[in-house]
Amino acid sequence: MEKSPEELHPVMAFGWAARDTSGFLSSFKFSRRATGDKDVKLKLLYCGICHSDIHQLKNEWGSSLYPLVPGHEIVGEVTEVGIKVEKFKAGDKVAVGGYCGSCRSCENCTNNLENYCSKGIATYNAIYHDGTPTYGGYSNMIVVDEHFVFHVPENLPLATAAPLLCAGITMYSPLRYFGLDKPGLHIGVVGLGGLGHVGVKFAKAMGLKVTVISTSRNKQKEALERLSADSFLVSTDEDQLQAAMGTMDGILDTVSADHPIHPLIGLLKSHGKLIFLGAPEKPVELPVFPLLMGRKLVAGSGIGGMKETQEMLDFAAKHNITAEVEVIPMDYVNTALERLAKGDVKYRFVIDVAKTLKTE
Repeated sequence: MEKSPEELHPVMAFGWAARDTSGFLSSFKFSRRATGDKDVKLKLLYCGICHSDIHQLKNEWGSSLYPLVPGHEIVGEVTEVGIKVEKFKAGDKVAVGGYCGSCRSCENCTNNLENYCSKGIATYNAIYHDGTPTYGGYSNMIVVDEHFVFHVPENLPLATAAPLLCAGITMYSPLRYFGLDKPGLHIGVVGLGGLGHVGVKFAKAMGLKVTVISTSRNKQKEALERLSADSFLVSTDEDQLQAAMGTMDGILDTVSADHPIHPLIGLLKSHGKLIFLGAPEKPVELPVFPLLMGRKLVAGSGIGGMKETQEMLDFAAKHNITAEVEVIPMDYVNTALERLAKGDVKYRFVIDVAKTLKTE
């Protein structure tokens, strides 16, 4: 006999949810599943706000399930573990990223690439194995299979570690996978936002020469002095572009707005790699001839698998890499989303869930 919803999800929870495409968030009572044998239950401490939350809240990608509780940059404290859990115990500081489930048996999953599993289950706005919707980290607690939970190293400040679960791994993964992590290589980072600023930090920690590429001249001081980039290139300045042609081994493009690709390809050396991390709404125009003439590569990359994400957190702890954040109370979240849409944040909002989410 099938279990009733009350039996499947007997644990009362509280969060903020959107009910429609307005994307407006308000308080929401719901329930979570009981802690299973391999599950970890955690109390939410912090949750980062990702730009993709805006797309999901407003159904801009056409797949939103309402009511929708966002949040996939989660840091919390373990309050309960299932009897077969091996890696965690109550009191541990842990994190959850973009995925809470996968098939665990396909080629991707068996190669530690759960993030590319065709049956991967997102931490929010997805349907879990039991047929119920997943709700994210804008909430007081969550229950997750231990395979999709990460240890937060002791020396990583929790609030500034939260964005690493999305922005951090999104930048770290392509540097590793595409061999752009070798000391002395020269890479460009397009866009100095939530992703770009942590990308600069990871690249510098790997011993790379880093050029920040931006349309905004007023970000130059921030890039060079605060983030220690080696150089700054204004992408609309033809003289600067010409001077930098053929000098970069790789470029990480974080921009989701429409922008020209041809100049970026020109900045690459022969065999250079342009990696898309942002997702422009309109298809990009991709000139093929300059790719042929330099055997250049254009690729895309998402977040990393579970093994690589833990590796990223450990690397960040070793090199004191954290995100630059503005910590906000829960009731400020709608304003924060409006500001984020305008680019008015340096560089990531993080909700102080534990101290500011009122559950009554």
